[in-house]
This record gives sequence, C-alpha cells and structure tokens, in this order.
Amino acid sequence: MTDLITTDLVRLGAGWGADKHEVIRALAAVVDDAGRATSRDQLIEDAFARESTSSTGLPGGIAIPHCRTAGVETPTLAFARLDPPVDFGAKDGPADLAFLIAAPAGGDADHLTILTKLARALVKPAFTDSLRSAGSAEEVVDLITHEIGETAPVAKKTPAPASGTPSGAAEPGGGETRAPGQAVADATGSTPPATSDGAPATSAGTSAGTSAAAATAPASDGMPTLVAVTACPTGIAHTYMAAEALEAAAERAGVQLEVETQGSAGATPLAPATIAAAGAVIFAVDVGVRDRSRFAGKPMVTSSVKRPIDDADAMIAEALRYAADPSASPRVEGAAGGGSSEGTGATGQESWGGRTRRVLMTGVSYMIPFVAAGGLMIALGFLFGGYEIVGPAQEILLENSFTNLPDPSALGLDHALFDSGFFAYIGALLLIIGQTAFAFFIPALAGYIAYAIADRPGIAPGFVMGGLASNVIGVSGDSAYPATGFLGAIVGGVLAGVIAHWIAGRKVPAWARGLMPVLVIPLVTSVVAGFLMLVVLGRPIAWLMGQLEDGLSSLSGGSAVLLGVILGLMMAFDMGGPLNKVAYSFAAAGVGGAALSGDAPELRIMAAVMLAGMVPPIALALATVIRPSLFSIPERENGKAGWLLGASFITEGAIPFAAADPLRVIPSIMAGSAVTGGLAMAMDVSVRAPHGGIFVLFAVDGVLGYLIALAAGVAVGAALVIVLKSLGRPSPDVATV
Repeated sequence: MTDLITTDLVRLGAGWGADKHEVIRALAAVVDDAGRATSRDQLIEDAFARESTSSTGLPGGIAIPHCRTAGVETPTLAFARLDPPVDFGAKDGPADLAFLIAAPAGGDADHLTILTKLARALVKPAFTDSLRSAGSAEEVVDLITHEIGETAPVAKKTPAPASGTPSGAAEPGGGETRAPGQAVADATGSTPPATSDGAPATSAGTSAGTSAAAATAPASDGMPTLVAVTACPTGIAHTYMAAEALEAAAERAGVQLEVETQGSAGATPLAPATIAAAGAVIFAVDVGVRDRSRFAGKPMVTSSVKRPIDDADAMIAEALRYAADPSASPRVEGAAGGGSSEGTGATGQESWGGRTRRVLMTGVSYMIPFVAAGGLMIALGFLFGGYEIVGPAQEILLENSFTNLPDPSALGLDHALFDSGFFAYIGALLLIIGQTAFAFFIPALAGYIAYAIADRPGIAPGFVMGGLASNVIGVSGDSAYPATGFLGAIVGGVLAGVIAHWIAGRKVPAWARGLMPVLVIPLVTSVVAGFLMLVVLGRPIAWLMGQLEDGLSSLSGGSAVLLGVILGLMMAFDMGGPLNKVAYSFAAAGVGGAALSGDAPELRIMAAVMLAGMVPPIALALATVIRPSLFSIPERENGKAGWLLGASFITEGAIPFAAADPLRVIPSIMAGSAVTGGLAMAMDVSVRAPHGGIFVLFAVDGVLGYLIALAAGVAVGAALVIVLKSLGRPSPDVATV
C-alpha cells in the first residue's frame, strides 16, 4: 500500500499568504511536486468545489480542505504549518495547521479506512499540539502514521526547511515498524486499548462503530443511551470527526453513545436492538440518512455535520432532554418500532429478508413522487379539458398557443376565453406534462432498487432496465413482448443492482478506478442485464403481467369486495410501512394507462386504497373529539392535525396514536379501513388520481359512494378505538403522561 504521507508532503513554517485558496493551490503543488498528482489542476478544482459547499476550518486552528478527485491515483495527505495563520472559516479564528486530504475517485477501502482514522485524530487536542511542537518533517510523519496505526514510512533524516521547499525524498532505512495488531502510543503517550482485530480503539472505534467510551464504560444508572448518524457529502473527513467529537462529549456526560458513520469507507449499521433501546437519535448530516426508517418514532436532534465538531456537548445535552421528554421533542417520521430486531441476526448484520425489504422500500419511496405528481397533473388535465381530451391533446397544443388566445384578463368579463378553448389548451398542457412525469415511475422504481443494492453505479443501468420494462421488453418473430410494467421493473432493478455490485467489488488497476463508477460499471451492467431481460426473462414476466391484468379485469361481486378488504387491512396495518407501500404501489401502477382509457378495475383499486389510507387519521381524530378523556393531551393535539392529514391521504397521521397504544389502536383502524375498502369496491367507486384524498373529488367517479365508504370506515374505526380504550384502562388525565 502506498504511504499516505511522506516527508515530501510536509511543509513547516509555510508562508503562503492570507487567502485559503492560495493555501489550497500551494498544497496541491506540494502533492504534484512529490509525484502524487496525475493532474494538479483537477485536484485544485475538486478541492475548491468541496470548499464552496461549506468551509473546512475547524475549531482549534485546523483546516482540512479535502476532496475525492481524479487528480490523484492514491490517497494522499499533505500537511503544512502556516505562518501566518490563514482563515478557513472556523468560528474561533484562522488556522495554523492545514491538511489537504486527496482521495482518488475510486479509492480502495483500506486507504479510506486510514483517512477516517486521521479525521478522528484531528479532534484530539493532544495530537494537534504535538504537530505544532514537532521539530522536523520526520517527526510529523511519525506522529501521523502512529496515530492512524500504520508503519511510519522510511525517509532521509533531513530537517524540513521553513521556506516550504521539499523536505527530502524517501529511501530505504530508518523508520519504526510495528508487529501486526500491536497498539501504538497516541500523542499523549498512552497506549489505547485494542479492539479484537488489534486496531487502536480510540482511533478507529470498535468494530461495530461503537465509541471507545461506550465500549469500556456503561452509562450511569438511569441515564438513557443514545445513537447517532454522521455523514458529509464526500464522506472523508467531517463524517468521522463529528463522530469522534460526539463520542468524546458522550464520555464526558457519562452517556453511552453508539455512532454509525456513513462515509466513504462504508458503514456498519447500528444493530436494531441498539436502536430500539436508545432514548434519542442524533443526525449530524449534510446528506440524506441511509435507511432512515430504522429510527422511526425516535426523539431526534438534527444538525449539519459540522455542528458536533463545534458544539458536541450541547448536542448530547439536547438529545438527553428529548429522551427525557419524548412528547415534547421532534420525532423521526415514519412508523414507530423501526429498530425492531426482526430480520436481523444476532450479530446485528442485515439479513436477506431485511435487505430485500429495504431494497424494495427504497425503490418505492423514490417512485411515489413521480406517481403522485404525474397522476395529479393527469387528473387536473381532465378537470380543465374533460376526459375527451385524451386523444386530441397533442393536436390542441399544435393548433393553439397563448399568442392565439384572448387576453387572460378577459376571464370573468365575457365568454371569449371559454369559447376560445383556453381551458382545453391548459388541460392538454397538464395532461402531457403529467403523462411524461408518470412515465418515469417504472424507470425510477427499477433505478432506485438498483441504487439500494449497488449505490450510485447501479442507478444508470437500473433506469435502463426500467425503460425496457415500461416500453418493449423483447422480440419474438415479428412481434414484441408486451411491456412488463412494475414486475419487470422490480426484476430488472434487482438484476442491475446485483450485477453492478458484483463488478464494483472486483479489484482493478489504480488507473481504472476512476472509470469504474462512471463508465465501466454502467456499461457492462446495462449490456449484461439488458441481454438477460430481453432474451431470458422478458417473456415469462410479460406472461405474469398478462395474467394479473386478466385477473383484475374479471373482478366482480364478492371477489372485488374481498380484494378491497385485504387492501384496506394492508393500508392500516403499518401506516406508511412496507405493507402500506406494497398496497399503494399495486394500485398506483395501474392508474396511468387506466386513467386514460376510461373506467377500469385499476381505478377502482386505486379508490379503495386511497379511501382506506384516509380512514386511520380521521377515525382517531374523531375519537379524540367524542371521548377526549381517553386520550392524553399530546394525542388530542395530534387529533387536530389528523383531520387534515387524513383528508390529504397521509396515513402516517395515525402513527403517534399507534405508537402509544398499538394493541388497541391498530386493530381498530384496520377494521375501519377494511370496511371502507370493501364498500368502495362494492359501490364501484373509481378515482383517476393516485394521491390527494378529499381534494381530488373532481377525479372521482361515484362521489356519493366515495363519501359513504369513507364515512362508514371512519365511524367503525372511531367506535372500536373508543370501546377498546374504555376497557380496563385508566384515563390518561390521571395517568402519567
């Protein structure tokens, strides 16, 4: 493995001016002069781009400009003691210690792990003080390599010049070696405890991402445990520095804290049991939290990834306050109980069942915005232009334009605007935009399923498989197989993700690493997965889709009502969780084409699902009005919001009630939703919009049946929850709240 830092990459007493950009340019020149840069300009450009997202100055006179870049082929660290100090945006003043961390675009895991250890070390005052007092470049290199647990590189013993000129070339001889697994003294002179694999615990954390403090000292009696997630855009420095700062603050507070670092070196997910036992979660992130639903229902502290580095003690104190009073704290959205150990082995590693659920849920969650936005625009197009607009929409756009229509100010003054076809034109616009947005939902489903398996390299081939699934999936003789729809998207997305993940795990030469995620993986995956989908899997998937469509078309009477009941139970069971999303996806998948073709069983299924999803929040809101004494004060407040959430088809509005009393609430709302789903199918209610609740009545066929089914389910759900809460349970007005 190439050394991360050598004496050629160290400058002491560097006077590079008072501007941070000049310092970054000078550090890049040091990397280039040491023969470590393939493109100095690219390195500078990428470091500047990272600096523009947020400043890299840290408390204590430290600056860490860093980037992933094609300008280097091996991870490289350049260090300078600045004289005079230079402002990098830290709150407490300019920096006199500057590190340029350059990671190759396709860097390997071993080097990235070393960089994470360095990032953690930078928040230790003893380490940075030792760097300030170091008398030579060799001493600086020794301090850094010892801190990250690597053997110090050998080099000539030439003092580093104060002028900033190269400090000597590496050569055989000298340096210190360390037996595998041997711990080394940190900057304070003490030897940190080693983990089971021999790595210093204070540098790299425990093998499961647990802080050293949490691993060696239990929390104080009665003190809640905490969990945290840290993540920054590049995943090189701030991710791990924030984790180290939080761990140190938790140790000072006597609190057990476990941190999941979602960085470039990968992440070891927190064990579900650990999440379930935690009193609160801290999200210190500048990007989205992967698999955020695991923390659903937990009291939550959120901030940028830099805040813990500046103010970790305050964040720990805030998390403890929220843990002590969950009812007054912000919560992670979603169904409570995301930290269940279900689907996970004793080691805390994700099982195949849990992984499958996560992958499918990721694809569905990214798909829904395309469905909702596209479907609503199609419905609005019908509102303005009528259902007959479906065929002539393109002709209307070609024959008309705003320049040929009367001044819109004429609206309400005369009938010229109406007579001119103005609303037909608006309807055609909305319809075509909605059709376009809706067309992306199958590619998005496949693309983000692949993304959940293989990360970014899987997105492009996943979208390609989704495009095949939504258009033509194969050819037989003179005819093509029919489009395979969402079933083809699921199969194609999984196939693309698995192939991309396998290719990404192959060892390649250093020169090819930068090409892998942007060219090699998408190209090879698209060709291989596309071949398999077109030649092998297309016909059987198309056959399955045909059987499903035929089955839906034949639904009538009791079979349709039974389907409505089942969909209603699924919508209410986990209120936005996996079963809810499966039912919604099943319904939404058929809306696009069915909405354009007129009455169809898919539109009745969509109505049953939407109505059933509206029932839980409204039923619970009604129950808080009828019998407020059965509910706590926070639940009554949640009930006020439940009216609007339910009317908007946001089933998650019922989660606070279910989290507080699941055994009484969940069966009640399931019964109400089942009644609504069955009645909606029995009365042939249909809806052409995949979202919107009560606000898309204009897209409903059978409005009276729509309202009757909703009212019946709400009444059943509210009545049952009142009865069950009245049996053998003290009023929350006198109970502990």
